[in-house]
Amino acid sequence: MDLKMMIDSLSEIGLTDEQKRTARKLYDTGRNAELIRYLKKCRCGLIDEMHESQRKVDRMDYLIRKAEKETL
Repeated sequence: MDLKMMIDSLSEIGLTDEQKRTARKLYDTGRNAELIRYLKKCRCGLIDEMHESQRKVDRMDYLIRKAEKETL
């Protein structure tokens, strides 16, 4: 898959339409160094979301264990 097609599919990996437009504009104007920085920034945002989701799962696991202990 070429870079242009990958940029067109950014919404599939969780980027907003605005983020997709920004990446597309950077690509179309040949500002590849800025595109790379921007994509790395977007990646960090996705990592933050992943960590938040993991914290929620951890809290749910804790509640389940607590409920199981009280049932015994």
